[in-house]
Amino acid sequence: MAAVRDGKSIDTSMSFTPTAGLVMSTRSGDLDPSLFPYFARTEQMPARQFSVMVNHHSGLLGVSVTSSDMRDLLAREAHDIRAAEAVALFCYQTKKWIGSFAAALGGLDTLVFAGGIGENAPVVRARICEELNFLGIELNESRNAATAGVISTDASRATVRVIRTDEELMIARSVCRVLGLTIEKEHDHENKRGV
Repeated sequence: MAAVRDGKSIDTSMSFTPTAGLVMSTRSGDLDPSLFPYFARTEQMPARQFSVMVNHHSGLLGVSVTSSDMRDLLAREAHDIRAAEAVALFCYQTKKWIGSFAAALGGLDTLVFAGGIGENAPVVRARICEELNFLGIELNESRNAATAGVISTDASRATVRVIRTDEELMIARSVCRVLGLTIEKEHDHENKRGV
């Protein structure tokens, strides 16, 4: 998650590694630094095993013990308490980060949902936005269910959007910018072929 002001990120939920910040599909999110020496002492867990655990066996997978995929967890939550706990944890942690970043920004004009869960899970978006009306957020249920570009009500003080992402393209553009290269736009290439 990122806090953006005037088109520039001023804060991000990740830190030295992606295990920090928001709980993810297999990554733990923020942990007390004393957890590692505790596991080293009580479980004789070496550093490598701890790293594997917090990167590959934690997060939604670690809490649910069944899946790292939000779609699976939502399908199971009605009859699987651990799946329900994983979904609730993700929504709660996301809501906390939104509140934290809104404070850092001095308010909120726009909230953007992107990425796999943000783009494809209307029920998760709705749960995250519950009780965020103090930030001016009010969702339109039908727009949210349809994954419209704007899912907030017309009366909402903060606009809530769903924006499709293409991480590979953005990484390629950044690399090309650093290397001083240009990327031919796909539609330009198609136009040259007469498409």
